[in-house]
Amino acid sequence: MRESILTDARIVTPDGVFDGTLLVRDGRIADLSRGRSAVPGALGLDGDYLLPGLVELHTDNLEKHLTPRPGVSWPPEAAIVAHDALVAGCGITTVFDSVAVGDVIAGTQRRRSLEVTPVGLAHAIRHDMLKADHFLHMRIEVSEPDAPEMFAPFLDDPLVRLISLMDHTPGQRQYADEAAYRRGYQKRHGLSDAEYERFSAHRKALAEQFSARHRSWMATLARERGWPLASHDDATAAHVAESLAAGMTIAEFPTTVEAARAAHAAGMKVMMGAPNLVRGGSHSGNVAAAELAGLGLVSILSSDYYPQSLLHGAFLLTRPPIGMALTDAVATVTDTPAAAVGLADRGRIEPGRRADLIRVRDGDGLPFVRAVWREGNRVA
Repeated sequence: MRESILTDARIVTPDGVFDGTLLVRDGRIADLSRGRSAVPGALGLDGDYLLPGLVELHTDNLEKHLTPRPGVSWPPEAAIVAHDALVAGCGITTVFDSVAVGDVIAGTQRRRSLEVTPVGLAHAIRHDMLKADHFLHMRIEVSEPDAPEMFAPFLDDPLVRLISLMDHTPGQRQYADEAAYRRGYQKRHGLSDAEYERFSAHRKALAEQFSARHRSWMATLARERGWPLASHDDATAAHVAESLAAGMTIAEFPTTVEAARAAHAAGMKVMMGAPNLVRGGSHSGNVAAAELAGLGLVSILSSDYYPQSLLHGAFLLTRPPIGMALTDAVATVTDTPAAAVGLADRGRIEPGRRADLIRVRDGDGLPFVRAVWREGNRVA
């Protein structure tokens, strides 16, 4: 039997925050008590916060390690270990690594990522190389002609635990302002007006041909396999209605108040990017996460492309003008995302749950991680 005691901590539970002591036994939370323990060997946390380990449902961070510079492909196992060390150091003990199935831009590294990520991840898990618990979040580009064939190798992969449906066709959802998208796309890729027109027409034709068919295919498959399903970049109430009809329960990054309000009213868990919150707005000009949080519409935060933003964003929710209770803010990065994907064994500090824990100090407005435990084992 393995036991450890963490004491002199400000413990954040679903019911409130109190100064107390936590007992870990065999990787699980065994007991909670108020006050400081005098048991020899108890680890004092000097009054720091003790939070559940963070649960991240959507991060693209691995892509940056697989392709650290344009044209540079890093060995997948090494990239995964580096990515894992970063997310764990930011307090994330459960991470859903996002893998795109299809893309709208030719020549990206996403097809390679799709091939190497599951193999590298399985290797790292098999050899106990990782600090955090990893799963796969498969992001299906519904206008991709080969999406079913590209996804086929993942049908029986036990790491697949979340599916999202994306449609990045110019002129809709995230790219509803096609003039802005056009300017950015032409600048990045050096396209003439005629070249962009051909690209846009081609993508729209593919969407017309495949998007509805592939939404139906994946919605059916998700129901059969029991995979949670998320929408992506809903912009209108009609988009939300389409998502609900497909059985989606998570609304990733709605781009407008209208869409977020409709999703929340329908019982979907609205996920917003923590970088949006930290930066004070969307980098692509969509609705600000702070605005939605102030309206009570945000259920889950995601670090998206910047792992440190997850903890930072949760603490920002507690500050004016939003003013969310700390217990509720912490739930957006722990309990709520865990429950949304059926992980009932983690996400809150209570007896019987996994001892996935993080020690956090609020450094004059910037929370930072001082220690991380996964199933009672110190990993960072």
